[in-house]
Amino acid sequence: MPSTLVECVPNFSEGRDKTKVDAIVDAMKVPGVYLLDREMDADHNRCVITLVGDRDAIQEAAIRGVGKASELIDLTKHQGAHPRMGAADVIPFIPIEGVTIEDCVAMARHVGAEIWKRYQIPVARISKTSGADSLKESATR
Repeated sequence: MPSTLVECVPNFSEGRDKTKVDAIVDAMKVPGVYLLDREMDADHNRCVITLVGDRDAIQEAAIRGVGKASELIDLTKHQGAHPRMGAADVIPFIPIEGVTIEDCVAMARHVGAEIWKRYQIPVARISKTSGADSLKESATR
């Protein structure tokens, strides 16, 4: 069992094509990360993946998932009932064991910076990750 345990629940703008969702999940296969659940919703055209793992490994899994989603999901053709910001909508980190919410905020900031660095995808941060006390967005570049 890892000394730190973090849950990550990325939401992707694909809920109809199982092959694409399988590829995103496969991209997130990193040693030390475990798939707990995957849910596809065709009406909203959205999937929710639930992972748990060590703090370092789960960050890498999230980054890889966003990279694969950006390759596979064409938002110019996307239709669904759920509003979307991008191929990956939200990537929350939830502290389970050996980490604090502040650690998860730092992880979210790191993941956002790495997504920009690797894929040149802008990241909107909300709530605690934006550095504000209230809900607001700020671009990471």
